[in-house]
Amino acid sequence: MSVELIFQFLGEQWVLVVGLMMVLTLLVLHETRKAGPSLSINEAVQLVNSEGGVFLDIRDAPDYARGHITDAVHIPAATLASRAGELEKFREKPVVVVCKMGQSSGPATKTLRSQGFSRAQKLAGGMMEWDAQKLPVVTQ
Repeated sequence: MSVELIFQFLGEQWVLVVGLMMVLTLLVLHETRKAGPSLSINEAVQLVNSEGGVFLDIRDAPDYARGHITDAVHIPAATLASRAGELEKFREKPVVVVCKMGQSSGPATKTLRSQGFSRAQKLAGGMMEWDAQKLPVVTQ
């Protein structure tokens, strides 16, 4: 398909293209709001330390063993819905969800919020950002 045909289609069907872009934007905004805001690493550390919250690491066991945040609770994403009760003492406190790159934490945060953890939030960038900032990790 040539570039000229693409521009011709866009010119003739501009209403459909604009509508599609609006729908995609609204979908992204809706999903982001349901999962709650993302916290920077500094915000997350301050929130957990000042309010007695917890980091919840939802990565698989091998990733968790290679390095995790000190005192993080490990519940893999696949088992979170059934094991959320293990976080009961943090129900009214901040729960910062940590994944590998910051993308899987959104659905996990939604799961926690649906189970009454209203202060659940996700860590922007996940462990990759934590490692990029050369912050300490615990290995097993």
